Amino acid sequence: MERGVGSGELAPGQVLPPMRELAERLGVNANTVAAAYRTLRERGVIETAGRRGSRVRPRPASTARGSLRVEAPPGVRDLGDGNPDPALLPALGDAFAAVAQEYARRPGLYGQAPVDPEFAALARAVLDADGVPAGSVVAASGSLDAIERVLAAHLRPGDAVAVEDPGWGSMLDLVPALGLRPVPVALDDEGPLPDAVEQALRAGARALVVTGRAQNPTGAAIGAGRAFELRGVLAGHRGVLLIEDDHGHGIVDLPLHPLSGATDRWAFVRSVAKAYGPDLRVAVLTGDPVTVDRVAGRQRLGPGWVSRLLQRAVVHLWTSEAVDPGRTARAYGVRRDALVRALEERGVEAHGRSGMNVWVPVSDETGAVARLLHSGWAVAPGARFRMAAPQGIRLTVSPLAMADIEPLADAVAAAAGPAKPLNYG
Repeated sequence: MERGVGSGELAPGQVLPPMRELAERLGVNANTVAAAYRTLRERGVIETAGRRGSRVRPRPASTARGSLRVEAPPGVRDLGDGNPDPALLPALGDAFAAVAQEYARRPGLYGQAPVDPEFAALARAVLDADGVPAGSVVAASGSLDAIERVLAAHLRPGDAVAVEDPGWGSMLDLVPALGLRPVPVALDDEGPLPDAVEQALRAGARALVVTGRAQNPTGAAIGAGRAFELRGVLAGHRGVLLIEDDHGHGIVDLPLHPLSGATDRWAFVRSVAKAYGPDLRVAVLTGDPVTVDRVAGRQRLGPGWVSRLLQRAVVHLWTSEAVDPGRTARAYGVRRDALVRALEERGVEAHGRSGMNVWVPVSDETGAVARLLHSGWAVAPGARFRMAAPQGIRLTVSPLAMADIEPLADAVAAAAGPAKPLNYG
């Protein structure tokens, strides 16, 4: 079957024979076919949908959704790449110069602690202030690295993972790449819908991944009321692995309402990429003792540690008076809120409660993307972020000046047709 998929003989989406039927046709035991199908699922070649049977995956598990993008030709403004505004990123020269001087006095060697003590202390102090339960700190190479390590520490191929829909495209790629089965969870501006989470967990999802603030692509942020409801749902499923992604820390001015601790196994991940630069590959991971121990132990057997040079650079940025997270959050908030208001004034539904993205539901995202490109704007097609959610487009506000808001809103209003609302639950 794998060779057939590679040669094109078996087409994407093609339904495969039921296991018993194939076993009879080949004259082998049904358990043999079941084992083969399981291996194919783990390798990302096929997917199984219960009674609907097994079929060839629409695309390889390693094919990134980022390939579903629109290249901005010369003269077209690119609002689709999701990058922060370089003007709001701190200069790294002073931080790395200071780190280099420290390294000259005390070079990093084998056998030293994998997490810099000051990095851990500063990270833990902020986590404590935000109400994240106590737990040791591990340094990871970005949010996705941390999330992958947590999932791999607890789950096995074939397990179901509840994920936000629409949600972060890289997250939707990672789950099947690990041989896991993503289960979509609907959300609104306040985050995942409690009933949708309950339904996914009752259906057998062994893990739930949520974004506390600056949800990508919708900008949703979990408020106090929604957090209370979600903790109530999770209290009935103590065995579920909960992963919280706070990648928006440092670029949002809304308070965090953590869910961590509502289940026995949990992890909280906080990246520095959006606030300090995507190439600064450092994230903070904390969680329950079993989760942290498993992740740290497996990390020791692989890369060993995240560069302590990078950890020290982050420490310098955290303690530098030149870095003002409030200014960054305000800058994104002004642009985002202005665009949402301008679109609403034109009768266009738009979502962007926090962060740097605005999500616009549309009836035909392919047509909307094409019309906007013709108008001089490249946006991200919703297919990069959707499973079962209605169609939409994502606009990143970081490249915008205030003078761009009205012309962009006019172009989006002309390109967008009637659409289903974000909350499809």
